[in-house]
Amino acid sequence: MLEFNHVTKRYGDGKPAVSHLNLKIEKGEFVCFIGPSGCGKTTTMKMVNRLIDITDGSILVDGKDIKEQNAVELRRSIGYVIQQIGLMPHMTIKENIVLVGTLLKWTKEQKDARARELLKLVDMPEDYLDRYPHELSGGQQQRIGVLRALAANPPLILMDEPFGALDPITRDSLQEEFKKLQKELDKTIVFVTHDMDEALKLADRVVIMRDGEVVQADTPDEIVRNPANEFVEEFLGKDRLIQGRPDVTTVGQIMASYPVTVQTGTTLRSAISTMRDRHVDSLLVVDADNVLKGFIDIEAINLNYKKADYVDAIMANNIFSVYQDSLLRDTVHKILRRGATYVPVVDERDKLAGIVTRATLANLVYDTIWGDGMELDGIAAAAE
Repeated sequence: MLEFNHVTKRYGDGKPAVSHLNLKIEKGEFVCFIGPSGCGKTTTMKMVNRLIDITDGSILVDGKDIKEQNAVELRRSIGYVIQQIGLMPHMTIKENIVLVGTLLKWTKEQKDARARELLKLVDMPEDYLDRYPHELSGGQQQRIGVLRALAANPPLILMDEPFGALDPITRDSLQEEFKKLQKELDKTIVFVTHDMDEALKLADRVVIMRDGEVVQADTPDEIVRNPANEFVEEFLGKDRLIQGRPDVTTVGQIMASYPVTVQTGTTLRSAISTMRDRHVDSLLVVDADNVLKGFIDIEAINLNYKKADYVDAIMANNIFSVYQDSLLRDTVHKILRRGATYVPVVDERDKLAGIVTRATLANLVYDTIWGDGMELDGIAAAAE
């Protein structure tokens, strides 16, 4: 899909910003470039759509040398998302989304249909199409920036720190949303970031650069388990949970498989009985197909007991969840960041698969640091 052959970029001083880069990215692969400032990661990405010219070597997209293609046509065939978003303030959301379609001379019907189709992908209502960028939150604007990159259905999308300016919770949400979208649409993604957690979470392969050269290009697990050298170890950070327990990497490996639930349509009286019998203060709500719909807790029941009869009427449906194959380190960060006591685990169809609690994660951390307790016994015996 995308191939770098001995690619070098030199600026005026003659020093290479990128030196003899060789890398092949397969169709549908999500590759993150990361490294310290000035390492060449952004230069590498911008050479792909010819925003920066190559000094030596070649870049092939679908087997075609980009230097032999018209630069404007090339850019229109490649999606591009940046941190600053770059929405046109005087254009509606619909006009922003189909901007490339306008340049490609799509009909009004084609543009309307494509805008509505794309907005559904990120669960935004159609009436947003007539709004202007300033009427949207930062996270919503960034979603529109992503949709604009998808509008012409490009096989390749370049993303330059697209979530860097967002607050941590919005960023987490967009990362999850975009990774799911990428899997569904089978797009090839080249993603530049300075955040190692983001790279390890999103990428199929992480490319770590230093001084214009690739230091290591591997899967996230391989990089964490077998860093190529001391630079990679330092760049990763030695406090990462997975380094202590390389056998435990995903949420599915530690989740409890049978969380306490009630179905939609359950009466509040029945829900209270379930809470009492199972000694819990909140319940996950699922439908008849076990799809996660929300949750209720004691506080919500106390506030609404005389106003509602069924859990559907009072449940919170904006519940945060993670997938079974989510990396454990991400779930730790999210639970701590949100102050949550638990996180539901769902499969790719949003069916409830299990639950991860702070207690489970605490036990894992204790095991990581102190093993099964034998080390403490040894220390105590030595002290005596």
